[in-house]
Amino acid sequence: MNREIVVGYDGSNHADEALAWAAKAARREHTSLRIVHVARTFLDGYVVADRPLDLTVKIGTQVLANGVERLRVTDPDLVVTTQLEPEDSVAAVLTEASKHARLLVVGSRGRGGFAGLLLGSVGVTVASHAHCPVVVVRTQPASAEQSVRPVVVGVDGSATSMSAVDFAFDQASRLGLPLVAVHGWELPSLFGPVPPWMPEEVEEIRVAEKAVLSESLAGHAERYPDVDVTPVVRRGGPAQVLLAAAEDAEMVVVGSRGLGGFRGLLLGSVSQAVLHHATSPVVVVR
Repeated sequence: MNREIVVGYDGSNHADEALAWAAKAARREHTSLRIVHVARTFLDGYVVADRPLDLTVKIGTQVLANGVERLRVTDPDLVVTTQLEPEDSVAAVLTEASKHARLLVVGSRGRGGFAGLLLGSVGVTVASHAHCPVVVVRTQPASAEQSVRPVVVGVDGSATSMSAVDFAFDQASRLGLPLVAVHGWELPSLFGPVPPWMPEEVEEIRVAEKAVLSESLAGHAERYPDVDVTPVVRRGGPAQVLLAAAEDAEMVVVGSRGLGGFRGLLLGSVSQAVLHHATSPVVVVR
């Protein structure tokens, strides 16, 4: 089943960036694009009566028409459908739409977000609850050099990490880009009156952590011979190591929850840190 790509759109600058990213993804994956607009029935930031439903629908219809018009300039042949939902919860509508999508794309912040906020509440909620991979799009700073930006993936050996690795290889192959697979590790905490780690113990742990990355990548080289892979194993906090490696990435891919997370927690600490601080588009894979 050739599932479509869904993008949440509210007409903001961040939504325009998400729309452009989603259109490129739909084009390279040979699928259609659905633009979803949630026409909220109240006015953010004002203590006033609810906006009349007919006005809500009228404004929402115009927002969608503007989005389609933007696409027609750059992607006249792309199959595009629209969906207008007069609801109050943007995250709930997008989460429902993700049930039948191959990819859900949102901007880092929508209308009504606080200035300076790195990631809006919709992005966090959707990344936590969506039924398909979620892409949170940010504008990347212009680079003086037109260098090749790699796809970067965080690896920790967990099941969701393996799904992230699969997704990252597929995207790197489609984009014709190299892949950087990153594994950060820290020494286990020592409690009580115990001696510090001996050098040979640290080396033993380092070798074991290196094996985690190698095992996670096993078999992918045969499936994706066109993808140039650089494995990176560094001592340090997993989120910090991954963010450092992804400073100039085309996208950074993470699993929704890795090893060590509390059972039932929908979004792990590493994925949350990357969502809030990465400077490139972030893909959260469940």
